[in-house]
Amino acid sequence: MLDLDCFRRRKERSEMKFMKLGSRPDTFYTTEAVRSVSCEASSDVIVQVKGNRYLLHKFPLLLKCLRLQRLYAEAASELQLIKLHDFPGGVEAFELCAKFCYGINITLSAFNVVSVRCGAEYLQMTEEAEKGNLISKVEVFLNSCILRGWRDSIVTLQTTKAFPSLSEEVGVTGRNHGHRAKGWWDEDLAELEIDLYWRVMEAIKSGGKVPSHLIGDALRAYSSRWLPNLGKCIHDDGEVHSRNRLILESVVSLLPAEKGAVSCSFLLKLLKAANVVNASVSSKKELAKRAGFQLDEATVDGLLLPSCCENGTWHDVDTVLVMLEEFVSRSAEGVGIEFQERRRSSSAAHRKVAKLVDEFLLEIARDANLPMSKFIAIAEAIPEFARVVHDGLYKAIDVYLKEHPELSKGERKSLCRILDCKKLSVEACTHAARNEMLPLRVVVQVLFFEKVRASMAGDHVTELPSNIKVLLEGRPTPSKRAFGINSQNSSVSTLKMRLHEDHDVESDRIVKPSKIKSLSMMPSRSKRMFSKLWPINRSASEKN
Repeated sequence: MLDLDCFRRRKERSEMKFMKLGSRPDTFYTTEAVRSVSCEASSDVIVQVKGNRYLLHKFPLLLKCLRLQRLYAEAASELQLIKLHDFPGGVEAFELCAKFCYGINITLSAFNVVSVRCGAEYLQMTEEAEKGNLISKVEVFLNSCILRGWRDSIVTLQTTKAFPSLSEEVGVTGRNHGHRAKGWWDEDLAELEIDLYWRVMEAIKSGGKVPSHLIGDALRAYSSRWLPNLGKCIHDDGEVHSRNRLILESVVSLLPAEKGAVSCSFLLKLLKAANVVNASVSSKKELAKRAGFQLDEATVDGLLLPSCCENGTWHDVDTVLVMLEEFVSRSAEGVGIEFQERRRSSSAAHRKVAKLVDEFLLEIARDANLPMSKFIAIAEAIPEFARVVHDGLYKAIDVYLKEHPELSKGERKSLCRILDCKKLSVEACTHAARNEMLPLRVVVQVLFFEKVRASMAGDHVTELPSNIKVLLEGRPTPSKRAFGINSQNSSVSTLKMRLHEDHDVESDRIVKPSKIKSLSMMPSRSKRMFSKLWPINRSASEKN
């Protein structure tokens, strides 16, 4: 339906253009459902337009209309009858064209200029028939007035819905509309149907006169107007679903290439809608790449894309992975010094994304159908330097372990390999030391790291001994000196630790009781772990 009333109501805000043609007063009248024109000469031609009859004259009609000349010559009766059943614009447009032929005053505006232009094209009112004919005058009005402002342009484009093919043929819809961008233009454009809207926006983009951010604003306004339930899994009927998919994919094809022309939140909303309407793979990939480039602007709610699949995962994790890969690849462009400078300059963005990823992992960890491989892939998608603290990652792993109690020991080990215990806070370490779901290997690392941290005095952080560093990294200790202290000056003789893939840990060295006493404040489960790790074979002298 044409929504022209809203434009009429806006007329007070911006005066619309019009053009007057002809100088004679209106002499058309109706008698017994037949339209005639007052004239000294008798009518000698009858024109029938969609059931309505006009008693008119060969001259001046035939002088200006080449089509009527041909049809009149083909007519057989004495009082020639010309039938125009398919006349574009109906009787209103025909009467305006006929009045122009008689020189009667007519007024053209954005509301009728397209119908008159199409009617003149149908009647072939060209310069070949007569100089200064209706087509040329309408073209001047369109190009110099109507298409120079958004208000008139939008109203004009709305009227082309009645005869889209002929409007396209005469070039109304393909022209560059509105040379001035104004604050309200996106709202006006949003009233257009998608096929017409796409043509107009393509013309605007190709013109290069409208900034990309204004084009982005217009696309957002249009999406809000025609896709009000953006991103919600609503089961529409087939026709509505197909229309929404067409709108979505058309909007994607119109997105400006410049970064920042549209916000990341808008791109993520389009991605949600793309999943709902089952948009093409190419459209989804394009949106994912664009959103990935601006991922540091995203929120966790924006990343929770619905999968809308039965018996599947709750969220579209694969698309998020594409976004992460795009973010990392774009930020890592360049080599050598240039790369290092770029990485330092983008470290803040990387930290934002790392925090965002950990929040996202915490949300998707509750999905019982989420494969562990996808959880790990998301966690490892960002570079190591970006995740300064691992508390968020630990929380996500903890939730995943609780929601997936069926995981085997080996699977829990594989999951926890992405966790760096050295980057856990005191609070996280305290929680991890009591976490029954964690593999023993991780708990040992946490406890040793806590002991090392407790030994640091004040603000001065001493260099960790090499064997402790290796221990925290989860590799066998290369030295026989426990904690790097010489056995002659220490009550500790040796400590050796080996961590295996098939079993947790084993040890075969002696630890002096005085050192074991320092572990007495640990949780009961932790003490049991250490008793398994370091069985104490006291000598006779020690027992005494």
